[in-house]
Amino acid sequence: MAEQKEKLFSEFEPVSTEAWIAKITADLKGVPFEKKLVWKTGEGFNANPFYRLEDLEGLKTTTSLPGEFPYVRGTKKDNNWYVRQNIEVECCKAANEKALDILNKGVTSLGFVIKGDDVNAENIATLLNGICPECVELNFNTCLCKAEALLSILVEYYKSKGADLNKCVGSVNYDPFKKPLIKGHKNEDWVATASAVLKAGEALPNYRVLAVNALQLNNAGAYIAQELGYALAWGNELLAKLTDAGFSVDEVAKKIKFNFGISSNYFMEIAKFRAARWLWAEIVAAYKPACDCACKMNVHAQTSQWNMTVYDAHVNLLRSQTEAMSAAIAGVDSITVRPFNEMFETPDEFSERIARNQQLLLKEESHFDKIVDPAAGSYTVEVFTNSIADVAWKLFLETEEKGGFGALANAGEIQAAVNASNEARHKAVATRRETLLGTNQFPNFTEVAAAKIKKEEGACCCKGAAHNHCESEGVTKLNFARGASEFEALRLATEKSGKTPKAFMLTIGNLAMRLARSQFSCNFFACAGYKTIDNLGFDTVEAGVEAAVNAGADIVVLCSSDDEYAEFAPAAFKALNGRAQFVVAGAPACMEDLKAQGIDQFINVKSNVLETLQAFNAKLGI
Repeated sequence: MAEQKEKLFSEFEPVSTEAWIAKITADLKGVPFEKKLVWKTGEGFNANPFYRLEDLEGLKTTTSLPGEFPYVRGTKKDNNWYVRQNIEVECCKAANEKALDILNKGVTSLGFVIKGDDVNAENIATLLNGICPECVELNFNTCLCKAEALLSILVEYYKSKGADLNKCVGSVNYDPFKKPLIKGHKNEDWVATASAVLKAGEALPNYRVLAVNALQLNNAGAYIAQELGYALAWGNELLAKLTDAGFSVDEVAKKIKFNFGISSNYFMEIAKFRAARWLWAEIVAAYKPACDCACKMNVHAQTSQWNMTVYDAHVNLLRSQTEAMSAAIAGVDSITVRPFNEMFETPDEFSERIARNQQLLLKEESHFDKIVDPAAGSYTVEVFTNSIADVAWKLFLETEEKGGFGALANAGEIQAAVNASNEARHKAVATRRETLLGTNQFPNFTEVAAAKIKKEEGACCCKGAAHNHCESEGVTKLNFARGASEFEALRLATEKSGKTPKAFMLTIGNLAMRLARSQFSCNFFACAGYKTIDNLGFDTVEAGVEAAVNAGADIVVLCSSDDEYAEFAPAAFKALNGRAQFVVAGAPACMEDLKAQGIDQFINVKSNVLETLQAFNAKLGI
């Protein structure tokens, strides 16, 4: 049988890469392969539409096994991850009741976000009542100034319950760079406090107490390689400064937890986590730890905030599902899926249940936890892993050469670089080079959202109290404006104006072109919340204009073919005679001639959708 199979395959002649490209070029009718099909990523490298075995030659990522240094294929020999749900603690008793409830619904990790003023022994005892710290991963996020005290309280509480401290797993999120990155407040003297936190955490061997919150970079719009490069520099800053303070590299490295965001760039995110483990292992190894286990990166992954939307919010479920899949396939240690509605209201029982179930489906039905690094050997993923690693490593080295992550964060340079990426991605969203389904592309035409927004974005960890450590000292802060924020502001402005502008499609001429352009134009103007009126077609432009006027149109969009615009556009413009805004759908060759006749508004695939719609809002008094 084996011989027969071998003989069968031998009947097919090998096909070279050159032959494939030649065939593709022929199908493209002479258009250069590189121009049409090569993807120019935001990560600093180009991605080909296909890869072959020859592309893996010489790559280091294909030679290691799961659980083996440099851990590109995972830090363990299984793929079981913690399913985490975060709880905002407003009342310790209520939070405890919620925690006990969700532990019976598939959650294996809890993330408590507790205000600094509430950190005391009594509240922690109430919060953790009935929860076995040996059976559940427990994670805590609180004010930086309360991290050391919280750890001491946890140690005493676990001892009082007879828990084996060696079996307690969790984290306390002490992040010395939260102040400059998020608050705009320098924090140059963090080593002493971090040392105290590190010492307080010694009693809990399996607790990670030093946080690299790269997810904040992700939420601020950083590119994938940028998030990784800065995360590595962030972690190295902790290593360098705390080993200089007298701790061993093993003591520090085993206490660092990396919290990454997950974007919707599916294969790139898989590659990111694989590259992250690999590069971090190499960094720690350079400090010569006592054992390779110190080189293992502990990774928590959380679905992205940057690409979440208020309009058509259920699409957030699609985004977060692919994001969770990326992280699970990549072998992270724990995952949090954000509820789909958290951008506009406090998540309710339904949205939190769905968020939990998104992970449980991956485990219980898709069995993602039953195989380690299933992406290994994929030509695309292996190449992406190495490409992202190369770009991230260059950024890491550049950061180190400039003085390290801490110095750059306190100078605002990290923030400025990420904010520049945020701005670039907003421009990409505005021009639809980056799609947010339901927001800048294919919106729900009839949806209104103003009434459902019950939550303001952004909050202080200190109950809004006037704490000096939360005041800005002029350091540039990360910009957390989501990708959809400008489109949402545009559409909300339309809603709140009390006006509903009407965009009328004057469809005429070539059937295929008028239909395609009317669909494009309806989609275009619906992004601003305008009512769109489509039509099957008119016999004359005069009939179309009169129908538009009778319908009370504020905007008339001429939809036809490029060849016909030279005749139809001037006639329609003249017939309309300023009774509504006149727009031509497309970029015809006769555009300059039309402009000379006073027709100056065109929409097409190269339009800046956001700016164009903002201009129309201004013209319509919105």
